[in-house]
Amino acid sequence: MAGKKRERLDLIYDILQAIRKSKNEIGPTRLLFLSNLSSKMFKDYITELQEKNFIIETIKKNKKKYSLTKKGNEFLDKYKEMKQFIENFGL
Repeated sequence: MAGKKRERLDLIYDILQAIRKSKNEIGPTRLLFLSNLSSKMFKDYITELQEKNFIIETIKKNKKKYSLTKKGNEFLDKYKEMKQFIENFGL
């Protein structure tokens, strides 16, 4: 379905999945690019994910990096299961 807006949970999934695929460590510029969000929306989502303990921010060699927490990894696994369950019913 072309032009379909991504839902909030899909956006969260995409952000977390991008971190996971980057060997669980990614800089904000690369993550912003991969998430395909405006910088304002990106900042809002990152703040929420940090507040809910899905991701953590670290500084390595004076560079900001984001990594998944255990809770973030668990969300990805459960959300993927849920998507597969829904797809199995053709919805």
